[in-house]
Amino acid sequence: MKKIFTLALVLMATTCFVHSADYVINHSSVTPVREEPSHAAEQATQLLFGEVCEVVEHWSSWTKIRSTIDGQVGWVNSKMVTPIGDEAMKRLGDEAMGVVAVPMAVATDMETGEKQMLTIGSRLHNYAHGTFEMLGKQYQIDPTCVNCLENASLQNGSTATYSLEVKGEEVVRLAKSLLNVPYLWGGKNIMGFDCSGFTQTVYSVLGINLLRNAREQITQGEIVESLAEAQPGDLVFFDHSDRDPKATRISHVGMLISPTEVIHCSGCVHIDRIDEMGIHLADGELTHHLVQIKRYIL
Repeated sequence: MKKIFTLALVLMATTCFVHSADYVINHSSVTPVREEPSHAAEQATQLLFGEVCEVVEHWSSWTKIRSTIDGQVGWVNSKMVTPIGDEAMKRLGDEAMGVVAVPMAVATDMETGEKQMLTIGSRLHNYAHGTFEMLGKQYQIDPTCVNCLENASLQNGSTATYSLEVKGEEVVRLAKSLLNVPYLWGGKNIMGFDCSGFTQTVYSVLGINLLRNAREQITQGEIVESLAEAQPGDLVFFDHSDRDPKATRISHVGMLISPTEVIHCSGCVHIDRIDEMGIHLADGELTHHLVQIKRYIL
């Protein structure tokens, strides 16, 4: 009975720990977001360093979260995130933010010297001249590894003002820096991307918040009528209706380098040939049927 009572107190304390705050911030380099509250459950997506989420509920050692960036819902291990209150959340919304703009960077705790590895797309709050803050700690980072965003909104689907002129060529340059990163279901970091995690992460560096999966990303942006009118950085969306007339569900997304080349994550991040039919292998085989082209830099 004593053990049961002790366990009940632990669970109550844990529940109060999460419900005392409306939001959590990811303080880990990368945190898996699971479909269910179990380490064996499928990975739906990932949280990168500095990402803020709304708390939905809590169960045992797991927290169900909703991303403030893309609205994605899933479960994270509660040890990987830290609760923040409404006041702290408001301050984050008012602060300048930096985003890691290279495949991997190192941040140093200015008091202890402890190192933290940060992957591309990591969010650096209260960023200024190579320093940022995380949960009361000050960190230092090479400023050449960071893009500074001004008035960075944390809200789902929003965009922020990029401190330099955003151009399609810059998006493509960022995408090419990730060539050969392997495919990982639910991945959005240098150790592995899925197709939409790749496009979402690249655009996030420029302060453009895409939704999480390809079927959602196609609902954003402006339609481009043909490859002849496309520009570098436009996204291209695909289905498999070439194999099965009923397979019209959007299943893949990539980024145009030119009207004849696409960079995408399928197996790994690589470049393939594209035409109005879709993506072709070197031998001419059609692998993805082109459905639509969308532009996010206007």
